[in-house]
Amino acid sequence: MKKALSFLLGFFFLFLSCAAYQSEKNLTPEEKEFLSTVRYIITKKERKTFLDLPPSERKAFIEEFWRKRDPYPETEINEFKEKYYRRIEEANHLFREGGKLGWLQERGRIYILLGPPERRVTYPRGYSFYDAPTEIWFYGPYRLIFIDSYWSGNYELQTDSVRLVGEISAAQKLAKPQKAEAEGLFFDFSLDIKKIAEGELLLLIEIPYENIWFAAEEEELKTTLEVTLEIFDASQKKVQEESISYPLSLNKEKFKDVMGKNHTIQIPIHLEPEIDSAVVTLKNLTGQSQVRKRIKLTV
Repeated sequence: MKKALSFLLGFFFLFLSCAAYQSEKNLTPEEKEFLSTVRYIITKKERKTFLDLPPSERKAFIEEFWRKRDPYPETEINEFKEKYYRRIEEANHLFREGGKLGWLQERGRIYILLGPPERRVTYPRGYSFYDAPTEIWFYGPYRLIFIDSYWSGNYELQTDSVRLVGEISAAQKLAKPQKAEAEGLFFDFSLDIKKIAEGELLLLIEIPYENIWFAAEEEELKTTLEVTLEIFDASQKKVQEESISYPLSLNKEKFKDVMGKNHTIQIPIHLEPEIDSAVVTLKNLTGQSQVRKRIKLTV
């Protein structure tokens, strides 16, 4: 009886495994890539739902998957999605040894889920001559230990550290915003012009506050935005250039109020006959990230 029951259970699980494999086999390359990329954040229920859907409904599922994770749906950018894909790129850059892409390694998984540690201590030759290469990542009061037991470049998270991953993730969600962390931001801005009088334009630069990198200084968040404005004529010859610095300071309460809103910089431009276009370079001095955009000076 026990042997028969064991056989039936084994057959049942083998059937489920084959069914799942067949469902994945029927996916398009784009759908397979999606399922692979979100492996760290998709739930078992979501995965099953996706595999059970008819092909005509999978695109809508993918859109909804990212939409419901968007922290600021009123903005054009899905900050969560941008951050997730950026962390994959960063993991590939940071963890190149080990024979696998960085984001598929254990350190890459933790980096994607928790973000960069506040401090990372490495021991390439172990604590002592006989130890294996070791890394310690610090997240507030928590520390995660990775060990490359086989000297292969594949660091594994130690057993005692595994249970801490969930605690760190929960602590990150509950923590009140003490500072804006550069790693979690996607630096970008929108550019527009407005006519205010004959021959007078107003250049409008709008940056979502959640895209701005700040540094915590005592009770305030501070940074400086530097705008370099280059004016070109119709032949694309530069006829004017200037740089302007805009210090920005927020206390904790103000920081909460502005999330989901834009910070606006306005620059007046006198429109000479030969002027054709402008190039704006916006640099966030905290983190040294910058974006460059061109706009035609016509309304």
